[in-house]
Amino acid sequence: MKIAFIGLGNMGAPMAANLAKAGHEVTGFDVAGAAAEGVGTAVSAPEAATGAEVVITMLPNGQILRSVAAEVIPAMPPGAVLLDCSTVDVDSARAVAAQAAEAGLGALDAPVSGGVGGASGGTLTFMVGGSEEAFAKAKPLFDIMGQKAVHCGPSGNGQAAKICNNMILGVTMIATCEAFALADKLGLSREAMFDVVSTSSGYSWSMNAYCPAPGVGPQSPADNGYKPGFAAELMLKDLGLSQQAAETADADTPMGERALELYRAFVEDEGGTGRDFSAMLPRFEGRGRG
Repeated sequence: MKIAFIGLGNMGAPMAANLAKAGHEVTGFDVAGAAAEGVGTAVSAPEAATGAEVVITMLPNGQILRSVAAEVIPAMPPGAVLLDCSTVDVDSARAVAAQAAEAGLGALDAPVSGGVGGASGGTLTFMVGGSEEAFAKAKPLFDIMGQKAVHCGPSGNGQAAKICNNMILGVTMIATCEAFALADKLGLSREAMFDVVSTSSGYSWSMNAYCPAPGVGPQSPADNGYKPGFAAELMLKDLGLSQQAAETADADTPMGERALELYRAFVEDEGGTGRDFSAMLPRFEGRGRG
C-alpha cells in the first residue's frame, strides 16, 4: 500500500517505520525535519499525500490537524483514507471527517494507547471512529502498528473513547497516589498496601499494572525515577480535552474537573513537567492537609 505519514515525532516515527518494515511504501513529512527508518521523505505534507491510498497523521492538537487536513485533502486521490492517530478534541475530528467526506475520501479518527513503547513494539491499541468501509481498509495497518483496534462508531467516537478512558486514568491515578500517601502516614507499609488493594475492591490499572510506588508491584516508571512512560503534561492535555468535551455535551464530571486542576498545578507550578503522570505520589508525600 502507498502510505503518507505526517508527523514523525516520538510516536509517529516508530509507527511509520513499522509500516515500512512490513513492506508498505511509506513517505513521511515532519515540520521539524524528523525522519524514520525505511521511510522516504517529502518536502511538504501535500507532496507526501499525493497519490497515497492512506494518509496517516500524528499531530499535537486539533488546530494543527485542521491545518494539515486542509493541505493534504486536495492532494489525496478519491477513495483514499485520512487516518488521524492524534489525540485531539472531538469537534476537530468531526470537522476534518466532514471535510474529507466532501472530497470523496474516507476518514478515521484513531487515537492510540500504549505510549512510545507500544509504538516501537507495534503493540498499540487504537480507538477508531469513522465508517465501516474506511475501518476495513485501514485494518491491515492497525494490525501492523498495534495489537488491537476497536471500532467505536462514527467519526469523533474514537476521540470520545480516548478522552473518557484517560479521564478515568487521571482520576484513578490521583486516588491511588493519595491512598499511598495516607497509608504512609498511618504506618501501613507500601508492600502491604499493594498486596491488599491489588487483590481487593480498590484494584485498578493504576495500582496493579502501573503502581506509582517504587519497588512495589510490576516494574513501572516509579522504579526509574518517574522518567515518563506517559508524561504528566500529556495527562494534562487529555484531561483538558475531557473537560472541553464535557462542557460541549453539558456533562457533569466533577472528578474529571478536579483531576484537571490538580494536574495543571502539578505541571505548571510544582515541577511536574517532564515527569511521569504517576509522580503525583511524591507530590502528595510532601504535602499535609492544609
